[in-house]
Amino acid sequence: MKTVKKGTIRSKIKRGDQVVFISGREYNRFDNNGKRNPLRGRIIAVDPHKGKVKVEGAMIMKRHRKAVPQMNVEGGIIEQEAWVDISNIAHIDPETGKPTRIKYETQDGKKVRVAKSGKLISEPEITRRRRKETENE
Repeated sequence: MKTVKKGTIRSKIKRGDQVVFISGREYNRFDNNGKRNPLRGRIIAVDPHKGKVKVEGAMIMKRHRKAVPQMNVEGGIIEQEAWVDISNIAHIDPETGKPTRIKYETQDGKKVRVAKSGKLISEPEITRRRRKETENE
């Protein structure tokens, strides 16, 4: 029987990061000239426990929703992003614009994310805003 992990599971990918597909359906996108052009996008949601993320504009699926007038919910066909495995995406290197892995380093007493090129990967705007709100309280 599979054991269930307890506690916090961390992911190096955070909501708001810029990523590129390195495998899967969105990796095999082609432009008009027949050249492969993998999708690049921003992370919308992260589920580190399952190892899945949602990327803006990627893996679009259609869901048929029934109208519920009592709750003011409109019916119809809704397009939304599906969950993608974390192994199918990689960070974009701020220096070269290519896929890269990241590592954590301590600089000036703070834990920061660094790309392979040595360039600092800035913290996403969403996380910065949330951190400022908690510090002000």
